[in-house]
Amino acid sequence: MKNIFLLASWTLVLFGCGEKIDEFSSGEFDWAARKTEIPSLDSNKIAGSTYLAVYSEIYERNQHRTYNLTATISIRNISPSESFYLTGTKYYNTQGEHVHTYFDFPVELMPMETIEIIINQDDAHGGTGGNFVIDWISPRADFEPICESVMISASGQQGISFTSRGIRID
Repeated sequence: MKNIFLLASWTLVLFGCGEKIDEFSSGEFDWAARKTEIPSLDSNKIAGSTYLAVYSEIYERNQHRTYNLTATISIRNISPSESFYLTGTKYYNTQGEHVHTYFDFPVELMPMETIEIIINQDDAHGGTGGNFVIDWISPRADFEPICESVMISASGQQGISFTSRGIRID
């Protein structure tokens, strides 16, 4: 009886005290607080969109069994001296259906700054073929943001991790 009580107590500790996480968490970012106006930029500015593959789950053993992953979406300003502006991020699932918009207004990325969006391991909305489209404006035609995703999961002593790099589509 004592062992059953200990087992039940540990089960409550391990599974019952978890922090409730917003369904579409985005790290520590308060996007509304980051909203800005885009200053008038000279004629060298460029606007573009970057496609980024993001796997919130992958197949395991066969097509009927999947394994959930935590994904970190990283958007990096590679300029040491100039800001650029994100104008929106949209998340799509395997079927190409819009899942979530993290923001659809200008957000400034300072020189060498990185922002991140986190897809929680329990969030499988994107599926095995999820992706982001990241819209941006650069003050110069000779650089654009680096957009990457890192997917990871671990269980016991086993772990899996891999990355994906964005490609410009517009």
